Amino acid sequence: MAASSPASPARPAAPPDLAAWRRRVFLATWLSYVGYYFCRKPFGFAKGALKGELGLDATTLGDIGATYSIAYAVGQFVASSLGSRVGARAYLLAGMGLTMLLSLLMGISDQASSFFGLMALNGLAQASGWSANVATMAAWTERHERGRIMGWWSTNFQVGSLLSGFVLPWVLASLGWRYAFFTGSVVLLLIWALFLAWQRNRPEDVGLPGFPEEGQEGGAAVAFRWTRVVLVNVALVGGFYFFMKIIRYAIWSWVPFFLEQNFGLAGDRAGWVSNVFDLAGIPGVIFAGWASDRFFGSRRAPLSLVLVLLMTASTGLLWVAGSASLPVFVLCLALVGFTLIGPDALMTSAGAMDLASRDGALRVTAVISGLGALGQVLQDLVIGRLYDADGGDLGRILVLLLLSAAGAAAMLAVMVVRGRMGRTMV
Repeated sequence: MAASSPASPARPAAPPDLAAWRRRVFLATWLSYVGYYFCRKPFGFAKGALKGELGLDATTLGDIGATYSIAYAVGQFVASSLGSRVGARAYLLAGMGLTMLLSLLMGISDQASSFFGLMALNGLAQASGWSANVATMAAWTERHERGRIMGWWSTNFQVGSLLSGFVLPWVLASLGWRYAFFTGSVVLLLIWALFLAWQRNRPEDVGLPGFPEEGQEGGAAVAFRWTRVVLVNVALVGGFYFFMKIIRYAIWSWVPFFLEQNFGLAGDRAGWVSNVFDLAGIPGVIFAGWASDRFFGSRRAPLSLVLVLLMTASTGLLWVAGSASLPVFVLCLALVGFTLIGPDALMTSAGAMDLASRDGALRVTAVISGLGALGQVLQDLVIGRLYDADGGDLGRILVLLLLSAAGAAAMLAVMVVRGRMGRTMV
């Protein structure tokens, strides 16, 4: 997995056992986050069936989704404390196990009150996924290689979204909405078993030497502390993620609906077309990770700022012309996917790792994810209301996305300035 950038000193090749374990840990954690999506997305696909079979109106369905998002945000801050105490491995095994159980229970539920409670618990369980898996990868990688490795690793949430987006609707159409929830549990159970066999928190857990902390004489361990510098940097990355999640979750949650309602596409075709966002994001995140190591000295903020400025321009084009033209809308959606997913994943994986010593990676990543999840909550509560209030016009919604892109760019610009002042290595 490792390869030094040209600016990095030559390093001896990893022992065969270490290289093999790194591959296992990479695959186990990558599949883990893919699997979370199979228990995260059934509710979104089942909304139409729940409305028809259980009589849940759109407002109730939206409020259930917001309940999940709020619990997910709270769960990130829980992960920062609890996950650090119990360790990433135990926390992830428990989180995956709980979300599997909750998905099964949702498959047999038949009341709105049940879905409110189960979705809230699922939000808490799902919050274990990103921060604990990133913390695991922090222990198995070095700073100079993290951009490239985490670029590939961070394809997990696009692949998870795409695979679940193909499989679960087919199950729903063939067997009914309950089996979509059951299928999610079965898929994650298989991944849980592989994770149990292959994931370890750090090389020392299998008798291998750990990686030294960068910049520490003799590779001495570094005790993580919430210093003022760390707090400011985490707040800036968290603010960046807040704005990015407004855009990302607005696209995931609403673009199929907009394509159907505003452009006249059939429901299945609208779903297929909306996948262009995730498809374009896969090469985007791989490119961003590689380029940050290759051309930016393993600093994440400068490249991310360039990409977010391009994303802002793409969002502006979407606002000016996209709502009136389906081809332009789809083209801009792909451009936003390429330029958003890269910095989104890079700053919250490799970038978050670089803000702290390895023992602080889970705490830092969880707090950043928690701040970002507030943006997910905001779009849940605002976009539907804007759409209804404006009679289906997309103008104010696209302005919200444009302002969010500008906010994300502003946060990154401050990070770049702080980097030049020596106050962050990101």
